[in-house]
Amino acid sequence: MGKVGLGVAAGCAAVTCAIAAALVARRASARARWRRAVALLREFEDGLRHAARAPCDRNEEGIYYAIDLGGTNFRVLRVEVGAGSVVISRKVEHEPIPEELTKGTLEELFNFIALALKNFMEREDGKDERRALGFTFSFPVRQTSVSSGSLIRWTKGFAIEDAAGKDIAQCLNEALARSGLNVRVTALVNDTVGTLALGHYHDEDTVAAVIIGAGTNACYIERTDAIIKCQGLLTNSGGMVVNMEWGNFWSSHLPRTLYDISLDDETQNRNDQGFEKMISGIYLGEIARLVLHRMALESDVFSDAADSLSVPFTLSTPLLAAIREDDSPDLSEVKRILQEHLRIPGTPLKTRRLVVKVCDIVTRRAARLAAAGIVGILKKLGRDGSGVASTGRTRSQPRRTVVAIEGGLYQGYPVFREYLDEALVEILGEEVAQTVTLRVTEDGSGTGAALLAAVHSSNRQGSI
Repeated sequence: MGKVGLGVAAGCAAVTCAIAAALVARRASARARWRRAVALLREFEDGLRHAARAPCDRNEEGIYYAIDLGGTNFRVLRVEVGAGSVVISRKVEHEPIPEELTKGTLEELFNFIALALKNFMEREDGKDERRALGFTFSFPVRQTSVSSGSLIRWTKGFAIEDAAGKDIAQCLNEALARSGLNVRVTALVNDTVGTLALGHYHDEDTVAAVIIGAGTNACYIERTDAIIKCQGLLTNSGGMVVNMEWGNFWSSHLPRTLYDISLDDETQNRNDQGFEKMISGIYLGEIARLVLHRMALESDVFSDAADSLSVPFTLSTPLLAAIREDDSPDLSEVKRILQEHLRIPGTPLKTRRLVVKVCDIVTRRAARLAAAGIVGILKKLGRDGSGVASTGRTRSQPRRTVVAIEGGLYQGYPVFREYLDEALVEILGEEVAQTVTLRVTEDGSGTGAALLAAVHSSNRQGSI
């Protein structure tokens, strides 16, 4: 990005009054510093302009449990499935994970989770029966079977050492045994696969799932003969779920800025999860803070508050969303957030508007990148209106397509959702976009895991 000149020439043919000259110079300097802040905003905005497991069967009955681990909270679920695999009831509880457990040992973390599940099961059932467990583990895993897989690396702030390469399901099974539970993992999935399972359970036109929350990922249903890794192995349905792990996607075409580079340098997983760091809820507020901090350093738009903006992650994504969605005439919520959370008091209205604009740009970029990723999946499947799948198979009319979506950023931030929908229409065209439904799937990752546990437990009842 090019440099923006800061110099402003100010002078008089003849200086007749020193006080008047000083006032003129001071005003000119203030205007120059304001213009510098605006120029940084435009520079940031301009730089961004160039910018699938088989589906569930339907013959399972019984009570199944699931654990959904993928961030600073995890969920325990109890799902009762009736005749015809109809979900009769579902109970969900959220449990926070103490920060020290995200950096401790794997045994400590899973002991904590196993105890939470034990307490939950005792409250719900009050009896010791063998149960099948679906385990949603939303970190990169090398899957070796339906119920086993080894951790590749941590993401989303977890940093437990010596965990890479370990069989995650086995580690959880050992913790469950230590807690005295008669439960065993029968399905190990990530959040996208669980969401896809539940989405497909309700609507067979569901071909993909996307998570846009603290982190981001996607999966889709691919023809088995189109997957090189399958090496001739077939499934009953002729399809297989491909877990994309798109959070780690990188391309020179992505609009990476110096703020993205600075963010990457701050994180423990430097040079990893590049796409995730431009889209997901952990990082958007931090990108905006980095932009605002540079403005504070290179202009007086925030007076002398540069130090207040120098602390990483002080501007969370929920705060970013609240700033962007403040529609009061005087942006009173923006003023409150700046004062209470960033320790920047007394900001004028024009400064608050500048802050809103920064948050808007960060939001819009993230939403449009997520939309581009979804369109990439549709193109691969030949459902983008082009008439041809990437495998070369031709298609006629656009087919009805459902993408299951879960995640707090998409579900809880209307402006983000609006920008994503807008981008889909822009890329696909209105006619094709009308055939694509983005469907929010509540607790899909956990409920889907329980359903998959039900499917696969029927084949291994003797070993549960």
